[in-house]
Amino acid sequence: MRFWEIDFLRGCAVITMVIYHLLYNLYSFGSLNINLYQGFWHYFQVATASTFLTLAGVSLTLSYNRVIQKGQKPSFSKYLKRGLQILGWGMVITVFTYVTLGDWYVRFGVLHCIGVSTILGYFFLGLQNDIITLIAGALCLVLGSILSSQAFPFSFLLFLGFKPYNFHTIDYFPLFPWWGVVLLGIFLGKQLYPGYKRIFPLPDWSRVPLIRAVSFLGQHSLTIYILHQPVIIALLFLLGMIQLPI
Repeated sequence: MRFWEIDFLRGCAVITMVIYHLLYNLYSFGSLNINLYQGFWHYFQVATASTFLTLAGVSLTLSYNRVIQKGQKPSFSKYLKRGLQILGWGMVITVFTYVTLGDWYVRFGVLHCIGVSTILGYFFLGLQNDIITLIAGALCLVLGSILSSQAFPFSFLLFLGFKPYNFHTIDYFPLFPWWGVVLLGIFLGKQLYPGYKRIFPLPDWSRVPLIRAVSFLGQHSLTIYILHQPVIIALLFLLGMIQLPI
């Protein structure tokens, strides 16, 4: 059984992600004058990323509880394999953006973060005291907030949030604070779906055409994430809205 609201919310995040990246591409290629780093569009992007990562945490809890419901013991190898798969796709994006964007390439983007968080999150899924997960998530957020305004003379801890001087990239989601968002998602998943059961009343709208369409996007969010940027750029080029530096 799937919880339709999770797929729906993830599908909404897919839609807002595509909207933001459409605007980002138009801005990057000089076709649109818009400030994406402050005000509404900045918070729009943060809300989209936060939704994705929170739902990643909730989904980890659901996956863990579903296995327990079947009378089985969740194995670390399952989460290790899944995390490495997502991390692998993140590395594909790293290589692709390095070839196409040079110094602006993705070093540790959202897929890298979700991949590592999936592996690390396993150790919080079986905890009996959920407050530990909540506190750990909050500490990640606080530490990330502190690090966000700092720069360091090294880059080997970039994945944690220690940015080197003159660092720039098109996609950066270090573990501090973003692993904290995943941990908060794990905490919420345990509170809202204990034992793989929804504790709050919700009508079954999964058959409503609009809900079903958006939920379909949510069920295929990884594929859409990997493919959407090349597709958007190709369409904008074919429509004559951008010029590629060929």
